Amino acid sequence: MITVKKIDDRTFEVTVAGQTATTHRVTVDRAYHEKLAGGHISAKELVEKSFEFLLKRESNTSILRAFELPVIGRYFPEYETTIRKMLK
Repeated sequence: MITVKKIDDRTFEVTVAGQTATTHRVTVDRAYHEKLAGGHISAKELVEKSFEFLLKRESNTSILRAFELPVIGRYFPEYETTIRKMLK
């Protein structure tokens, strides 16, 4: 289960329940949010969908504890293409 809590306009705290619960701090730049979501969903929803993407590829304990959303693409080059498809 993924829980996303808005800290401020750019920062979110994500808790992932699993065998071991983890907490992550994610920063979303406004321009990057617009690039991926085109204004169709909130930044909070984008973060949640991004964690769904990540959890299909690695365990919650392997996900960085703090990162900016574009970092996902460094580890998973298909991220931007896949997340856009997920949002349609």
